[in-house]
Amino acid sequence: MHTTRRWILILAFALIWLSFSQPTLPAADYSVVVSKSTYADAAWRQVVDALVDKHGATVVQYESAAPESLDALREQFPRYACFVAQPSEAGREFVAGVHRLTRQLDDDPYTDLFWGILTGYDADCALRIAEHNEPLTIERVASGTELAMEMVAEGVWYCELNKNLCVRKQPGKQAQREECPDDTTKLLVDSLNDYRAQLFVTSGHATERDWQIGFRYRNGSFRCEGGTVYGRDTAGKRHPVDSPNPKVYMPIGNCLMGHVDSQDAMALAFMNSAGVNQMIGYTVPTWFGYAGWGCLDYFVEQPGRYTFTEAFLANQHALVHRLETEPKSGATRGLTFDRDVLAFYGDPAWQARMADGPVAWKQSLTETDGVWTLSIEPQRGEATFAPINTNGSQRGGRPIVAFLPRRVPTQNVKIIAGAELAPLVTDTFILVPNPGKCDPAKEYRVVFTAK
Repeated sequence: MHTTRRWILILAFALIWLSFSQPTLPAADYSVVVSKSTYADAAWRQVVDALVDKHGATVVQYESAAPESLDALREQFPRYACFVAQPSEAGREFVAGVHRLTRQLDDDPYTDLFWGILTGYDADCALRIAEHNEPLTIERVASGTELAMEMVAEGVWYCELNKNLCVRKQPGKQAQREECPDDTTKLLVDSLNDYRAQLFVTSGHATERDWQIGFRYRNGSFRCEGGTVYGRDTAGKRHPVDSPNPKVYMPIGNCLMGHVDSQDAMALAFMNSAGVNQMIGYTVPTWFGYAGWGCLDYFVEQPGRYTFTEAFLANQHALVHRLETEPKSGATRGLTFDRDVLAFYGDPAWQARMADGPVAWKQSLTETDGVWTLSIEPQRGEATFAPINTNGSQRGGRPIVAFLPRRVPTQNVKIIAGAELAPLVTDTFILVPNPGKCDPAKEYRVVFTAK
């Protein structure tokens, strides 16, 4: 009897522990895509094995270029694909190739799965990211550019445009303007080391080796050396970043911050010394900005609604939708420029999302007997669909995106209600163009079947 009770207690504790862990995905839902040479490297093979163990994944190997895996991915059609790559493989062309590949699994022009590129300063760094499983709820935010602080639980941003300006929000209070020193280098380093920010946001001038903190005035910089990020203030003093807590990094407007041109790249140093598990980043000098800045519209300004992976993909869907549906204009060149140049690094199935906060509209997607309903409930009156924050480039106007919980056939999609909202239904998501000015008395609802 004593032994039976002991095993019951052990089982109970095991079930409790599992309830707090990220669920393992069905095997068909996750593919690890890797070159044969990387798979043959013992240290990097451990990275692949960690993802296989965590997600029950299928491994797809290619000889020389990731697009060679297209046929295998079409056959498996997973929900997630993680491209494991050594720094020497993960350059600009690799990122563009993954973008194009993941739009080719079926006939529509949209990305067909959630994807991420898992790399690191070395195999140990990549393994840390691959093995991490505990979901992240982001409550502490630090930024080198203006953010919509009313949408976050707590945080601080330092202005890149106006010297001595910062805005701080304490938990449960309104954000307050404060005066800060001319040089904010150490303050930003401290926001990572001591404040332990879980989301770090930057913009402004950057290269693969540095980030210039001030955009319109003289300030310090962040640089990297030997896999470590450090701040260098205007007096030349060095402030190393040692911030191991898991976090998301959004260099939304920085040129080249996502370009892994060598092992000395800033992106790899952020992963190695700043605890970054997931990040986006431009692989080219940026000028249009839709792909980067728009991730704020989905991730920060709809707090709790999307994981970081989902926010990235929702914005990619929004970009492609504009290219597909709008007449050619001055924006067409910019959208085309942005389409394949923003990298997403990390395990795409890792769940990092903002703490729940106020949203401009509520949305829910339900299914009953094969009939799907997307309901949108305005929360800000006539301003419901207006931009939350306009700092940056190409802000606001993003469509409403809801991801389907499973892939559905779309050969015979039938819109039962809400056709006037011009919805797009694909096999993995539904998109409703931003309605613009909101009529609070109107019912915003799309009902459809997909068979």
